[in-house]
Amino acid sequence: MNSKRGFTLIELIVVMAIIALLASIVAPRYFRSVDNAREASLRTSLNVMRDAIDKYLGDRGQYPESLDDLVQRGYIRQVPPDPVTGRPDSWQMLPPPADSTAQGGMADVRSGATGKGQDGTPFSEW
Repeated sequence: MNSKRGFTLIELIVVMAIIALLASIVAPRYFRSVDNAREASLRTSLNVMRDAIDKYLGDRGQYPESLDDLVQRGYIRQVPPDPVTGRPDSWQMLPPPADSTAQGGMADVRSGATGKGQDGTPFSEW
């Protein structure tokens, strides 16, 4: 008897099809969870910086001139990178409202990233 052992071409194709099917189910969930984590990190970074701006205003009676003022005065340790762009210099600094009596260069901060979050809101409006 001369029996050869191994997989046939059909068996290999079936296995590859099953693997491809499983990958097509898992991949979208993975990328959605990555996007969720990036958006959660963006919300956290914005909340931390906005809280620091509010504390700066409460302590000094004026808004900071830039994010670097918050670092130099010890309100935050460093300017965090924008989780969407990956850069710490892409934040948009918004001036104080026209009716504000407090002086300073920035009253709010937003992401400088283009694109939209999963809820459809542009990152620049968060």
